[in-house]
Amino acid sequence: MLIRDWMSKEPITVSPETNILDAGKLMKDNKISRLPVVDETGRVMGIITDRDVKEASPSSATSLEIHELYYLLSEVKVGDTMVPDPYKVTPTETVERAAVLMNDKDISGLPVVDDDGKCVGVITESDIFNVFISITGVEHGGVQFAFDLPNEPGSLKTVIDDLRKVDARIVSILTYYDSPDENTRHVLIRIMPMERFRENEIVKELKEKYAMTYWARDNVHPIIG
Repeated sequence: MLIRDWMSKEPITVSPETNILDAGKLMKDNKISRLPVVDETGRVMGIITDRDVKEASPSSATSLEIHELYYLLSEVKVGDTMVPDPYKVTPTETVERAAVLMNDKDISGLPVVDDDGKCVGVITESDIFNVFISITGVEHGGVQFAFDLPNEPGSLKTVIDDLRKVDARIVSILTYYDSPDENTRHVLIRIMPMERFRENEIVKELKEKYAMTYWARDNVHPIIG
C-alpha cells in the first residue's frame, strides 16, 4: 500500500514567521496535532506540534498579566520552536515504511514531500490505523480464524482450498512470525458473513483438521488444549 493513497492531502502548513498563537489555533480549529513548516516555495523546513506550542507557552504560575502573556506569545515565531529538518517520506513509499519510521523514531506523523521537497501531504498514526482496519477486513464482519501452520510450501493452500469447498468468501489473509519455533507461522483468515449454522460448521471442521488457536465472530473464542 502506497502512502499517496492514505495520506491527508492538501495539508495545512505554516511558515517560520507564523506566530505560535496562530499555529496553535490552526491545530485546534482543524483538530490536528502537527503542522509542516514550509518556506516560500513550499519546501518542508520543519514541523511544529501542539506539544511544541504548549512547551513554548509561559507557565500558569507566572505573575504576568494575560495581555502580557499574549503579547509574549505573539512575538514567538514557529521558526523558533519547530523541529527543523524533520523525518519525511514520499508519496510512492509504502505505508509500512512510514509505520516503521514512526515507530523507530517515536513520532506520530510525517510530512509527505515530492521530489522537490515540497509538502504534498501528511501521514499520521490515525492513517496507519485506517490501513490496518482496511487490510484486516474487520468492518465486513464475518468470522476470523487464527492458525499455527507449518512454515512450508502449500500449508496455507490447503486451508484456502477447504474454505473454497464450502463456498466461503475470503476477505483477508494475514501471516506473521513471532515464535521461537521457525517451523511455525501464524495465519489469520477472515471470511464474509454466512448463515450462522454454516459458520459454526466451518469452525468445527477447521478445528478438527488444523492447529486453530482461536476464532472470532463478535467475540474471541480461544481454543484450549
